Amino acid sequence: MTNRTISASEIIQSFENWSPKHLAFDWDNVGLQVGTLNKPVKKVMVTLDVLENVVDEAIGKQVDLIIAHHPLLFVKLHQINFDTPKGRVIQKLIKHDITVYAAHTNLDVAAGGVNDVMAEAIGLEDTSPLVTTGQDELVKLTVFVPEDHAEEVRNSISEAGAGHIGQYSHCTYQLSGQGTFKPQEGSNPYIGHVDDLEIVEEKRIETIVPKSKLNGVLAAMEKAHPYEEVAYDLYPLLNQGEDKGVGRIGHLKEPMELKELCEKVKEKYNVPAVRMTGEGSKMIKKAALLGGSGEKYIHAAKANGADVYITGDMTFHAAQDAMEMGLSLIDPGHHVEKIVCAEIKKYLEDKWQQRISVILSESNTEPFTFV
Repeated sequence: MTNRTISASEIIQSFENWSPKHLAFDWDNVGLQVGTLNKPVKKVMVTLDVLENVVDEAIGKQVDLIIAHHPLLFVKLHQINFDTPKGRVIQKLIKHDITVYAAHTNLDVAAGGVNDVMAEAIGLEDTSPLVTTGQDELVKLTVFVPEDHAEEVRNSISEAGAGHIGQYSHCTYQLSGQGTFKPQEGSNPYIGHVDDLEIVEEKRIETIVPKSKLNGVLAAMEKAHPYEEVAYDLYPLLNQGEDKGVGRIGHLKEPMELKELCEKVKEKYNVPAVRMTGEGSKMIKKAALLGGSGEKYIHAAKANGADVYITGDMTFHAAQDAMEMGLSLIDPGHHVEKIVCAEIKKYLEDKWQQRISVILSESNTEPFTFV
């Protein structure tokens, strides 16, 4: 393990390469909730919610940073009263120097986020957003690299998310040429000497980058590039990027009866019970889902040809509307979004390779008991 400490800002910057804040809905409150990102971090806790029992656990385990799905500060506060549950939570966080960061609807929309994890768990294939909220903007990156480092730079930017076109990755175009530069006083050139004009055989590498991944791609480029000052260009493109949106819709790997799917949902989402509408013997081939509260999208699920819609917090009249239009429902509750916590932990561990400790909260934040 390296001796260099990792800051909260470094951790969050890498996390936002996966789940950038601009993907969040405009009514949402994502990002820093309490504390500072300008601090060293040794231990991160991942949780669905930031309740008082979670904070007490974090204090006991000497956590520096909490990454949550549900924002602690979602409803506007008019005062911070330490005699209220919310006030006590904020007081404890500040007193024990614990930073809280939230990724909410941006993590719902992001590839590999809440809805993709839920879809994969029950075997949905060929998925697409249930409701499209926009397209990822695309930019063209052109970088100039000495020939002996071209492969390293090309692979680094590709692994960071550049060069993806449809089902193809590592898509780049290369041209050979000569680069010139004269190092100035105070520079530390990789090639050449101060005040001497250098002519170097270089590769011009061009590739396409989703704007949501641009910061990560540029960081990977600069890390792999040998030059002190990297020469590169960015061009905005009119090409349409990948559709982004909430929820997922796709086909089950194997069609099954509705009651069988209910059992699978209970098993894969680790819930003791679900609510269901429709005949249990109905054959399900195409399913839609949305983590959290998704009742307002029942018409989108029906319009996209779903046989069943899986979402939480269904109310009585919305369920009746779905029933009358022939759309079956499975309601496993809002708390199933906890399934993404393990994926967040894996992402951070893969990124930081034991340079920080990442743990899952063991505190129960599910308000309902099934009896």
